[in-house]
Amino acid sequence: METSDTAKKTTPNSLASVATARSQKKPGTAPLGSGLEARKIHAWFGKHLALKDVSLDFSSGTVTALIGPSGCGKSTFIRTLNRMHEFIPSAAFAGEVLLDNEDIYGSGVDVTKIRLQIGMVFQKPNPFPSMSIGENVLSGIKLAQLNIPKSEQNDLVEDCLIRAGLWSEVKDRLDAHGGSLSGGQQQRLCIARSLAVKPKVLLMDEPCSALDPGSTLRIEETISQLSSSMTIIIVTHNMQQAARVSDYTAFFLSDGGPGEVIEVGPTSQIFTKPRDQRTENYVSGRFG
Repeated sequence: METSDTAKKTTPNSLASVATARSQKKPGTAPLGSGLEARKIHAWFGKHLALKDVSLDFSSGTVTALIGPSGCGKSTFIRTLNRMHEFIPSAAFAGEVLLDNEDIYGSGVDVTKIRLQIGMVFQKPNPFPSMSIGENVLSGIKLAQLNIPKSEQNDLVEDCLIRAGLWSEVKDRLDAHGGSLSGGQQQRLCIARSLAVKPKVLLMDEPCSALDPGSTLRIEETISQLSSSMTIIIVTHNMQQAARVSDYTAFFLSDGGPGEVIEVGPTSQIFTKPRDQRTENYVSGRFG
């Protein structure tokens, strides 16, 4: 016979209760990090308009979740934020992305430096399998030709692995290949690699979609810890995850045409009192 106390512990929380349980973080209060602004973003693949008139602000020290059905432009949008969209043949872009009030698409902008400041963690972990764990952490620094004295490299590796929540699990085998780690560990190694170049913004495109619940929890803990020192933007199809980790949520929808932002606001509002019926329908599981 289940006791009332046990019943309380095992009763699943609603999305609304999870979202409202988070303390509301005020934007712009982080001691480090930077805000990022997207203004009137349009994105094409050839003649196909994939994203239309998206304007969003991402304040320093906050986590913003991008939610919506598959094919509504979330991943396309996040790739415009550090100029990865232009890697795709036939891709085109219009609008502005401002970091420190400067347009990253402006003439004369060094794209390499932009991607150091606005890092990306992908859906599938992509460590360099033949490199050691330590070498993986430092690989971004070497590719960017940043000069870090050898005397400081070990401390940097330790610091990044601690911040990524991986240090305690790998500290005794830093010479092991990155490919020897589990999927969840590899994803945290990729986060550590991104942190080594000291980004102001971290973009995460469904970073937990291929991970088990335990690994997902550790990634979410890492996101919460990192958000005090940088801007984090995460694409997720997991509504519980959005409610758990984000301060703000933006709902994307294509509705037969290009992807657009239907509604954006504090996560607690999006999951309790959304203004648009389409948002209500999506977060309540009626479609998507």
